[in-house]
Formats: sequence, structure tokens, C-alpha cells
Amino acid sequence: EQSEVVASAYGDQDLSFGPEYIIPKPLDPRLLTSVSPAVAKAAMDSGVARKQITDWEGYELYLRKLMGIDNKMLRRFYDTARENPKRVVFTESNHVNMLKAAEMAVTEKICFPVLLGNEEKIANIAAENNIDLTGIEIVNLRHDREEQRRIAFARYLAEKRSREGISFDEAYEKMYERNYFGMMMVETGQADALITGVYTKYADTIKAAKDVIGIREGLNNIAAMHILNTKKGTLFLADTLFMRKPSVDDLVEIAKLTHDSVRFFAHEPVMALLSYSNFGSGKSGNPACLSEVIHKLHTQYPDMQIDGEMQVNFALNKKLRHSKYPFSKIDGKKVNTLIFPDINSANITYKMLLEMGLADSIGPIQMGLNKPIHILDLESSVQNIVNMTAIAVLDAIVQEQIDKAKK
Repeated sequence: EQSEVVASAYGDQDLSFGPEYIIPKPLDPRLLTSVSPAVAKAAMDSGVARKQITDWEGYELYLRKLMGIDNKMLRRFYDTARENPKRVVFTESNHVNMLKAAEMAVTEKICFPVLLGNEEKIANIAAENNIDLTGIEIVNLRHDREEQRRIAFARYLAEKRSREGISFDEAYEKMYERNYFGMMMVETGQADALITGVYTKYADTIKAAKDVIGIREGLNNIAAMHILNTKKGTLFLADTLFMRKPSVDDLVEIAKLTHDSVRFFAHEPVMALLSYSNFGSGKSGNPACLSEVIHKLHTQYPDMQIDGEMQVNFALNKKLRHSKYPFSKIDGKKVNTLIFPDINSANITYKMLLEMGLADSIGPIQMGLNKPIHILDLESSVQNIVNMTAIAVLDAIVQEQIDKAKK
């Protein structure tokens, strides 16, 4: 199977290993992770190898470390998902990246994919791109055989949102849309999680999620977090997707959602609220608003390790921070979570780091919805879709535990 890195670098050439592609290109990551084990096995079989390898999985992890792509947290996601795979709906099945991701998810044994769309069209795309659909369920939501399910879903949604102006007829029409149909599968327990957003507009997808799934009780908003893997460690960034002009209370909610999500990923959050000013040096406008955010957070959540507002260099350099602001609540601690004042700064930051090759990204991870619905970045890579699928499965496992506790 051709690597995404190679495809990006060498265009439309088919560089799957075979008679026409024997010597790997310099950029091909399989040069180390696939070719090296094959050479080692051949050397052992021929008797010329000086050392015998018995732990091939450990050897592959060692090779990945050499390439800088080892990530214990990500491996833990996959391992947990494999132990309890869930049904995950992939809504945009006419996008080749979604099909490749579904195939890879089956190979990794992290979920049972459900593709929404026309079987014939999906099969044609798969054939054109050498994608194996074995073990993947396809649901043609517009086919006559799905009529009873569309009606049942429409009744459910109309009843749920009857006080919000959604009639049965309107709900029924929405069941011909992939996001609404797929989210209804999750809402009614016919699937456990959903992945969407490769080409769908955010606004349309978010509206469907709010209509069908809804925001968690006690919350006013949803937010999104990206995980960045950098040479200096793992960073969690929020809100990277939803709130254009968050209020003081919105930012308090974002911080709490992010704090809980970072803990979900088995990290202890040490958080900085970012600004162009430090600890009240800006007396009006946005910095004054952020000072109020910090005051509320310290009052409402005294155990939360967060401070600010502060410039990003002070957030990420604890020695510099200590030299100027030793009174900080997070003095001497390494910040791993950055809360931005708005999505402009958050979105620009993480995308700039990615384009400069300074980080790998996982996300966006939705925070605040009642069930595991994850909206991808436009044109997400296959690997990011698979990573998000593993996270969606983890999300579904936790949701299952919450539902059991309520009974």
C-alpha cells in the first residue's frame, strides 16, 4: 500500500511495492519500518544474520522511534480500541481518504466501520484505489429498504425537537442527509460513534450534531481540542474550531472541558491562558477579559492548575516565567495545555506548526456533545482519520460506562 508521504512528494505515480517499484524513494517511511524487517528476516532465513530477532513487534517500535514517529499515547489509544472495538459510522464514503481509513481501521482491528452511501459508487472508488472493503458494512441511507428506518428516525427527531420548530416532514427530509442519518444511528444505539467533516461544511455538521445528539447537560457550548506531538513533548490546544468570539463564561467553560479532556488522555493538565500581555499588564480590552476568566477559574476550580493571562513564550518556558512571575500558580511546572483567547489565534497556531513540520497533529477532538461525534479538519489525511477513529472508539467505551452507571 502506497504511503501518504510518498504520494504527496511524487504525485500520481503508483509507488506500491512490486515489479515497478523495488527500490524505495528517499522519503518513503516504509524504507525503515517495512524494508528493514524484511531484510532482517531474509538474513535470518539465509543464516547470515549475526543476531536473531524474536520480538518483531518490539523491533518495529524501535525502528519507529528512530524515525521520530513513536508515540506511546497513540499506541495506548489503539491498544484500548482493539480490546473493545465499536461500530463507527464514516459518513463521507465517496471520499477516498475515508475509504482508506476504514480499510486501515479494519486492518488495525480498532472498530467495525459502517460506510454511508451508494454501494456501487463506493465499490468503484475502492476498485480504482485498490481498497479492500472486506469486513466493512455499507448502508445506503437513500435506498427504499431504509424507508422504515428513515421514518423511525424522523419520528424520534421530531419528537425530541418538537419545541424547537422541527416537524416530522422536516425531520424526514433530513434523514436523506448523511450526517443526520448517521448521527441518528449513534443516538439510537445502532452505532457507537461517528466520523465526518472531510469535505462537509463545519456549520452544517455542527447544526446536525446539536439537533440530533445535543450538548451535555450543564454546558452551553461545545469546543474542540487538538493534540500536537512536538520535539518538546505533547501539547493540548483549545478551542481550535468553534467559538469565534468567546465570552468570559465561554472561556471558563472551554478551560474546564479541556482540563477534563486532557485527563481523559491520561495527562495531568498544566494550563496557560494565552494573550499578548502578561498577568494584567494590559489594562483594557481582551487582557482585562482574560484576567476575569482566570479569577473565575481560580474561584470555581481551586485545584485546577491554570494561570494567565500570559504570552506564549512565558507559558512554554518555565525558567523565563519563574524569573519574571514567580508568584504564578503554575510556577516551576511544565505547561502542556494552551487555552487561546479565540479560534483565530488557536487555528492559526496549530496549522502553522503543522505546515512548518514542527508538530504532528491529532484532532480536532470534540468536547461537550452527549455522544462520540468527531468532526475532522477539511481534507484530513488518512492517518489522522484513523487516529481520530481510535479516539472515537475510546470515547464510545467511556460513554458506554457512563450509560451503564446511570441504569
